[in-house]
Amino acid sequence: MKLSELKKGEQAIIQKISNDEELKSRLYSLGVAKGSEVYLEACSIGKYNFAIVVDDTVIGLRASEAEQISIEKVYSVTFIQS
Repeated sequence: MKLSELKKGEQAIIQKISNDEELKSRLYSLGVAKGSEVYLEACSIGKYNFAIVVDDTVIGLRASEAEQISIEKVYSVTFIQS
């Protein structure tokens, strides 16, 4: 699954960042790497731009950049006490 496929409010773990060294370098400098947990804070209408949160830092990405990041979606479990 790609980061661009996440819906607002969903979380995921980064599995792989493409071989684009410029993008990798930029993301690494912002603390985004394989194994990082990301949260999709917002996206524009049409999903052209994304705002993700990594370690309490909001990072803006273009759709073309989000397409280059492979993720594994994190599913949360809610327990109901009776």
